[in-house]
Amino acid sequence: MANNRVMVAGVEVSLDHWIGGRRVASVNRFANASPIDGSDLGAVAAGGQAEADMAVAAARAAFPAWAALGAAGRLPILRRFASGIMTRAAEIAAVETADNGSLLAGNLHRMVPRAAQNISFFAEWALGLNDHAIDHPEVVNNVRYDPSGVAVLITPWNAPFMLTTWKVGPALAAGNTVVIKPPEWAPLSCSLLADIAHAAGLPPGVLNVVQGIGEEAGDALVNHPDLARISFTGSTDTAKIIGQAAARSITPMSAELGGKSPFIVCADADLDAAAQTVAGQYINAGQVCLAGTRIMVEASIEAAFLEKVRDAVDQMTVGDPRDPATRVGPLIHPDHFARVAGFVERAKAGGAQLLWGGERAVAGALYFQPTMFAGADRDDEINQKEVFGPVLTWQTFVDDAEAIAIANGTEYGLAGTLFCGDEGRAMRIAEQVVAGTLWVNCFFVRDLAAPFGGSRMSGIGREGGTHSFDFYCNIKNIAVRKGSFAAKGV
Repeated sequence: MANNRVMVAGVEVSLDHWIGGRRVASVNRFANASPIDGSDLGAVAAGGQAEADMAVAAARAAFPAWAALGAAGRLPILRRFASGIMTRAAEIAAVETADNGSLLAGNLHRMVPRAAQNISFFAEWALGLNDHAIDHPEVVNNVRYDPSGVAVLITPWNAPFMLTTWKVGPALAAGNTVVIKPPEWAPLSCSLLADIAHAAGLPPGVLNVVQGIGEEAGDALVNHPDLARISFTGSTDTAKIIGQAAARSITPMSAELGGKSPFIVCADADLDAAAQTVAGQYINAGQVCLAGTRIMVEASIEAAFLEKVRDAVDQMTVGDPRDPATRVGPLIHPDHFARVAGFVERAKAGGAQLLWGGERAVAGALYFQPTMFAGADRDDEINQKEVFGPVLTWQTFVDDAEAIAIANGTEYGLAGTLFCGDEGRAMRIAEQVVAGTLWVNCFFVRDLAAPFGGSRMSGIGREGGTHSFDFYCNIKNIAVRKGSFAAKGV
């Protein structure tokens, strides 16, 4: 058994894969550094075809017994899994922060509890899946949600632990077995997830983790012929590559992708609340796919609202994410920093007006100032492409028709935020904005029962409640002719 373990933020973490209930090393390894200060977090096992084959084989072997347990049989194991996450919440939060630079307080108080809920919620929801019957004059339609097989789950680096459980929860509750491909820029919290799953009593092979570079480990997994499902969260460009692999074997795929979401502020809105929420778009250094990055303000309140936003942003302290006072931490990786900085420099060169920020916040480090551009054309790159950093744009509109036109003027359709004081007006605007989720007078409130996903280039499919099981299950209808069975005597 491999034993390549390191101490990260005071927590022992394995750097090896988790396959078939044991740790598996690889000859090849890749470096992993903390975005906080560049410190070395260890050489992580880099999987490829051999590890992908091993993991899928282990998941296939474990599938029949796990599926046969039924939802009620899986429930106590998944409850222990969720409980184990909460028991180790402080450790998970510390490792996640060290690995991807996200705020420690946010991980401890929001992300890790939500991860535990992702497991327990779907385990409970699965209990009622097969209770659905549809009556017909001739037959009774008995709708069943059957396990589908092995699911490959590919997760992003901005919130790897929580977003992995968002997939793992319904996949396991449905009776599937899973192979997780963590992000190479932040793989460590998924390694902890494997330890917690094992301690909770998940049978060997039910949950597997294959680490590695996307072009190697990820490619081997999504092209494997023995998959039942592929679920991916990440960039639109990567999704196109995975989609081609899925199409070759007709493997169902879900994809939650990027966004360039509008944040619409009407003149009659609660401007103080709206301004604070705009400033909140810089959280996690803007590395949030749902962020409302295009601020759209009714022209009559532009000057007054801009000052409110400026005041709110002035309170957004940039610094070490382990400090409770910090609101904006580092970008994830030097390559990503260069990408964000490139967007900013091109916007400057193109004539966009820099309202604030626009520079590295800490010399030699991965911290970038909260940034706002105004005056860019609607079709300019800075208004069209996902930056995935602390960079927002400022636009104005004169009426609802213009607001809707600007909001829908990109290739994306993941989310949107609207602050408005009139319910009728708010609903008219919301109904016409192309988005999978539209928040009105709030932001980032996600009910696990509600559908979540993107439109256009922002994704395929929906997750949440029964919508998740619609994807992870083989849905069967057993249509029984009424009166075709003789009634049994007493």
